[in-house]
Amino acid sequence: MPEEIEVDTDKLHEAIQEEVEREGGALLRTIALTTALFAALAAVASLLAGSTVNEALALKTEATQMQTQASDQWAYYQAKGIKAVILESQQGLLSSAGKAALPDIEKNFKRYRDEQQESQKKAQEFERRRDEKNAEADHLIHRHHFFAYAVALLQVAIALGAVAALTRKRLAWVGSTALGVIGACIFLWALVTS
Repeated sequence: MPEEIEVDTDKLHEAIQEEVEREGGALLRTIALTTALFAALAAVASLLAGSTVNEALALKTEATQMQTQASDQWAYYQAKGIKAVILESQQGLLSSAGKAALPDIEKNFKRYRDEQQESQKKAQEFERRRDEKNAEADHLIHRHHFFAYAVALLQVAIALGAVAALTRKRLAWVGSTALGVIGACIFLWALVTS
């Protein structure tokens, strides 16, 4: 009886293992590179998201200050209007009683009306500046949302990249790359449309 033929499976196993490591190593390097790129983009997008929202909040604060100053001017406008009406009433009472109007009444009446018009112009200017600040802040908040969307997609892409690296599944890496590219496109669009 012939002796059993021994097949040297150790060498075959080593050859198979080397081939798997070589192919897996290339995939892992690719996953690592794309994940690092997505992480860098996510970091920049996150900084820009924070920066734009902070700037928007500062502009909203300035708009609130402008509104306060406009409200003060409108209150001043009303006060001058009330004083003018009181003087007009005094003048009417004096003339109905047959008495001569005091010389300062007409001068003060004109002064109150002039101050009222000046106050109205100031109030309207404050309101115009308030509206500009609010519009600029709203634009920045809108832009912030796109940076935030980009960050979220890039973070999911990074997480999916980690899953791809652990499982060495090319499909998981393709999903990671697709989400990362979408996040990068949103990030670039937010940059360009400023």
